[in-house]
Amino acid sequence: MAYIGSRPADKALVTSDIADGIVTFAKTTGFGKIGQVLQTAKTDTFTSTSTSFADITGLSVAITPTATSSKVLVFAHIVGCGEVSTNHAIFRIVRDSTAIYAGDSAGSRSSGFHSGIVSDTNSVEAGTGIFLDSPSTTSATTYKIQGITEGSTFFVNRSPNDGDSKGRGRLASSITVMEVLA
Repeated sequence: MAYIGSRPADKALVTSDIADGIVTFAKTTGFGKIGQVLQTAKTDTFTSTSTSFADITGLSVAITPTATSSKVLVFAHIVGCGEVSTNHAIFRIVRDSTAIYAGDSAGSRSSGFHSGIVSDTNSVEAGTGIFLDSPSTTSATTYKIQGITEGSTFFVNRSPNDGDSKGRGRLASSITVMEVLA
């Protein structure tokens, strides 16, 4: 039943409410609809001295696409940094073992979606990356966040100075994947 004016508050809008002959995204046959939604949230801390990209424990999520034509929308949120002023931490999104969301390679520079560095030991930075991937598979696929440092230490979900104080919080990072049906 189509409504003229506003629809009653107790009636949900469904595609049959849209007038015939009107083409809308809501009336399509499935393309662009969201299938599975999966998330992993990391609430504990992590530190690393790795000078090559390393998995961040607890920041991965596996999804099994329902069709090879499906895309996977990846949302990565990382709270992390290197040590003070001179030591960057670089973070990237990886599908299985392949980096899928990172800047272009250039010389010996590390490529990522976020570079975290702080000017004092009580600070930390947050970065968010969003990427639409085409894995072309119906096999289980793991998405994760990796990090690297220039040669000191990088920190996740905490500042370099982890003293017990209200001003030095414990934070949270997450990775979320959504299957987009095509």
